[in-house]
This record gives sequence, structure tokens and C-alpha cells, in this order.
Amino acid sequence: MTTSGDRGGTERQFAIMAAALGRGSFRVETGCIHRRGSFFDGLPQIQEFPLGGRFVSWRALQSYVVLGRYLRRNEVAVAHSFDFYTNLMLLPAARLAGTPVVLGSMRQLGDRLTTWQTRILSWVLRFLPDRIVCNSRAAAERLKQLGVPAQKLVVIPNALPEEVFQQTEPTFPRDGKTLRIGMVARMNEKVKNHPALLQAVALLMQEIPDIEVFLAGDGKLRPDLEKMAADLGIASNIHFLGERQDIPAILAGLDISVLTSTSESSSNAILEAMAAGLPVVATRVGGTPELIQHGETGFLVDSGDEAQLVEALRTLLQNESLRRQFGLRGREFARTRFGVASIQRQYEDLYTAVLLEKRADCLRGQA
Repeated sequence: MTTSGDRGGTERQFAIMAAALGRGSFRVETGCIHRRGSFFDGLPQIQEFPLGGRFVSWRALQSYVVLGRYLRRNEVAVAHSFDFYTNLMLLPAARLAGTPVVLGSMRQLGDRLTTWQTRILSWVLRFLPDRIVCNSRAAAERLKQLGVPAQKLVVIPNALPEEVFQQTEPTFPRDGKTLRIGMVARMNEKVKNHPALLQAVALLMQEIPDIEVFLAGDGKLRPDLEKMAADLGIASNIHFLGERQDIPAILAGLDISVLTSTSESSSNAILEAMAAGLPVVATRVGGTPELIQHGETGFLVDSGDEAQLVEALRTLLQNESLRRQFGLRGREFARTRFGVASIQRQYEDLYTAVLLEKRADCLRGQA
């Protein structure tokens, strides 16, 4: 169960894993709080349990009751919430419904949650689920700091569907002279820190003028970023692409992928760039060091260190052989560690193991 199908990393992972698990040995039922968003297009049977805007309301209470009845009626054996809001909804409903296995998720570092949200999340995850799936070791460490028992934590990384490894024609074919840097990130959160990239590019263009930057993503911060590019005198070299459905084809026309976030648990953008055979330059935050092998598949730089970012980009821009080596290694690493078939097995193994554990506990209780 997830909150919605709106565009975002968590929503994309929900859709990928729901489809993959549905092809496996489990019968998969999907649910949400808001039935909206393009990531639900391939999940026509998804059930909606609306809250009416608040967790404490008559509408919310009705949805909790309906959800519990749904779990019992469909004999759901494993209830797995996928994000913050469904942790607060599905976990208590599943416990009250007597669902055998109840699993939560932590797909962020929690540093953007309010004090109240942090307190309620830590309480829910300490006491209600049998396990919590974290998509990075960094996210698991954060939960340990909040008092969640270590034995409840399981790290299963994000998955890459097979199609992102396929060769594709670039949306913007290379001209053979201009070097291209790309960043895939929504523009509605300052945490993605687009200004750091724009400032670095402005400095680099003083010595390497033939640079283009492609920014895929949209949001409320876009006008400010467009103005910043103009103020830096690089507007003609920066391409604001908006929301795109052809990310693999955009990546196919780039030379380097960048992510300048100040906080990340596990970035889909980094994984998809690696799958496309691109070297990646990213900030050393959260779970990003778990994805990039520094000096092997890309470069890690300290967040806020402009000089490191400029130097990493300069090194790759000036060395085509290094870009190729990083890209090939990153692609193989991504396929081996994050291919959807491997991640699907990890989920299925977890579900099976906890089901067997619960069955053994039940038998011991009857003895």
C-alpha cells in the first residue's frame, strides 16, 4: 500500500515492485490513500482508502474499518506499507485485522519530517510491524537512532526494471562537439539543490565553453532556477525539459549525470543513470555512497563544497576514456546489484521467512 501514484521515487518503486511481485509466487493486492497519478496506470485493480485529508476524522475512521475488513475478507497474509502515510494507516489496521505478517517501510532519511511526524513514526515502527524494509543502510541507521530495534530492520535496495538497461535512441542526439551534463530531479524541493549545479557550470564554462546542461523535472522552483541561469549568463546552455516520460532516451544523449542533493536515502536517478552507462557525480549524503563506488563508477563530493563539484566535473569532461570506464563499471554494478529480478527475490524471501517464523511461533504457542 502506498499513498498515491504521483511522480516520485517511492511511487515509481511501488509500481515496479507491485508488477514484479504480481508475476511471482504471491497473489498481490494493491491499495492507496489517493487513487491518482501516472504510476497507477498499470495497476487497474488498486483499492482506494481515502482519509479525507486528516488521520483523525470520521472519514478516516471509516477507511480504517473498511481497510481492516478488506484485509480479512481477502485473507491477506502479508500487509506491507510502502511510505510514511501508509505506515500510519496500514500497520494499525492490519494489526487490528489479525493479518499474520505486518511490514513497514522507511524510504527516506526522515530529516525532512516535523518533530511530530518523527515521534509518531518512531512509535509506530517500534511497536507495530514485524519488519521494516529500508531502501538504504543510511535509512536503517536513522531508525536505530530513533529507537527501532535493529532486528526488525531489513535493507532491500531500490529496483531497476530490465527496460532501463536496453539501448535506446537519444531524444537529443549528440553533435560530436558539445559535452552534456544532465540532472533528473523534481524542482519542488530545495533538497535537490539545483543551484549548486548551475553555479558549478558557470565556473566550468569559463574554461570549457562547449557545455550543455539538461534538467529533467519540474516544480514550483523552476522560475527561480531559470532566473538564476539567466543571471549567471548561462541561460542559453541550460535546457529545462519539464516532466518527462522518456528519461532513458534523455540519458542516452548525455555524457555525465549529476545529483547535488543535500539529502537522499536511495536515488532512482543515480541508479537509472548507471544503468544507462553514464558516470555519475553526486553529493556524499545519506545512502548515495552505497550506490556510487568513488573513483570506480563516479565521484562523490561533499555537499556544499563547490570546488569539489567543479573539479569532479572538470575531470570527467576532460577525459573521455575515464567517462567510458566509469560508465561501463557502473552499468555492470547496477545490473548485478539492483536488477528487478534480484530485488523481487529479496522481497519474496523476506515475506516467506517471516510467514514461516509466525507459523513456528503459533505452533509453539499451541504446544
